[in-house]
Amino acid sequence: MASAATQVCVIGMWHLGSVTAACLAHLGYQVIGVDKDSQRVADLDQGKPPLFEPGLPELIAEGLSSGRLRFTTELGQAINGSQYVLICFDTRVDEQDEPDLSEILDTCAEIARYLEEGATVIVSSQVPVGTCERIKSIIQQGNSSRGFHIACCPENLRLGQAIERFLHPDRIVIGADSPRALDKAASLFQVISAPQLRMNLKTAEMVKHALNAFMATSISFINELANLCDRVGADAVAVAQALASDERIGPKLPLKPGLGFAGGTLARDLKALQAAAARAGCNTYLIDAVLRINQEQIGIVARKLEEVYGSLAGLTVGFLGLTYKPGTSTLRRSAALQIIGDIVSKGARVKAYDPKASPEEVEQYRGFEFHGNPYSVAQDSHALVLTTAWPEFMELDYDAIKGAMKTPILIDAINILDKEKMLGKGFRYLGVGRG
Repeated sequence: MASAATQVCVIGMWHLGSVTAACLAHLGYQVIGVDKDSQRVADLDQGKPPLFEPGLPELIAEGLSSGRLRFTTELGQAINGSQYVLICFDTRVDEQDEPDLSEILDTCAEIARYLEEGATVIVSSQVPVGTCERIKSIIQQGNSSRGFHIACCPENLRLGQAIERFLHPDRIVIGADSPRALDKAASLFQVISAPQLRMNLKTAEMVKHALNAFMATSISFINELANLCDRVGADAVAVAQALASDERIGPKLPLKPGLGFAGGTLARDLKALQAAAARAGCNTYLIDAVLRINQEQIGIVARKLEEVYGSLAGLTVGFLGLTYKPGTSTLRRSAALQIIGDIVSKGARVKAYDPKASPEEVEQYRGFEFHGNPYSVAQDSHALVLTTAWPEFMELDYDAIKGAMKTPILIDAINILDKEKMLGKGFRYLGVGRG
């Protein structure tokens, strides 16, 4: 258990920040979470996190009841007395997946006024290589009279598994440009049982880019292979299982044929590497190809519909799944929404269901109908498309769904259903890379 005398300020209370604050309080620290959004802070004070994450409401409630966790909109109040200040914004990306650092850099200029002598600023937000040096310079300009330390400990959370990943990580990456800063950052995380990998600031930033780029490359690789499997009659799912059985690869690598990566997280790192390479005069042939393959994969649903019907005009298409992955409620940079926008633009009517998507967030998107259950989505549909791997979608009554549909076309864009079972029920089953 951590020392209750150590106060930690966590800035940014969306997914990364709220999980970090709740977990650090659970580990025994006195934690103050700060965010400029007064409604978000009010919700957190009531134990309501900003988005769905399994176990997070309970962990926030534990922190609040113990007195080790509190929230505020006042930055100076949160930093006052804090030995550690964690930058935990979920870095914004635009529609081209380019990072917007304005919130992070503006906040760092502001915190300079409040930092305690000897405080340690830890950047956990996903930022391009070289950003921590910019942050250090910004703080120094506004806080020349007091010494501080800066470190980079890139987050390694996953929506839907964030608490487990925080409390039981494979390793903790700690980047800093002085032994003292490395020691300070390492001390904060010593209560977590995991290897600590020490390196300089830029290397720690690059580790995050490299991890996500490797994951993205694996996804694009299996999807390109899946498209070939479709043409030659092979099964990409079986191929992926065989690859995963090789000890040099392993079962944890994301070799699952489907829609590609979404959410902005992986693409943000690929774009950051492209930008860094351009500044350094390097080529990024592989990264360029990974992004291009992924963008083309988004069109696979429309292509399969066109193979069946020719034109999409006048079709009614049902979608099961709107969030960009299971285990979360966020629609931000969702592949399903991109696909829906594409087929609506080609004249189709779309109905959709998702068990966790917020109706309020869905309202921000136009052009499709949001239904309260999967069976009304199937009603009179010319095709049903699965786009998010929610476990409940594997337990539906597909006999009832088939009976409700106008035409039993089932496009399993995430390959979660048993192909032979669906064919046996009378569906025309179209997976990704299933031959």
